[in-house]
Amino acid sequence: MTPPDRIRSPASRFSITRYWTPLAVTYLVLALIGLIGTWTFNALAIVQLRNFAGDWVNSGPAVSSLTVDLLVAAVAGSILIIVESRRLGLRRGWIYVVLAGLTAYAFVFPLFLAMRQRALTKREAEGGTRAADATV
Repeated sequence: MTPPDRIRSPASRFSITRYWTPLAVTYLVLALIGLIGTWTFNALAIVQLRNFAGDWVNSGPAVSSLTVDLLVAAVAGSILIIVESRRLGLRRGWIYVVLAGLTAYAFVFPLFLAMRQRALTKREAEGGTRAADATV
């Protein structure tokens, strides 16, 4: 016979809210903002019959779409930097976010990923969690 703690109602097995943490919801909201924000400007470019690639170097809806795209990615990446820094015990992870405003996010995010990988490799060498498992 199955113990009572193992019996679940069919609704709990297929619950739409199952496994959604506040962090996962935050990332989902950012994804929706990115989709709506970029495609609003993409649709505007289509309606106006704009040269999308040409607008990237001049001005127009394509630049706004690209701006929203990069901004949402930077916000999501910044959240990841702070959360991963705490999870891995990296001190002062917030400095990467501040540094992005002083340099460029294209510099800071790969820098953080390099330092993260270094910490994972160190943890593996010291007998902790395997780096391959943690990077998936």
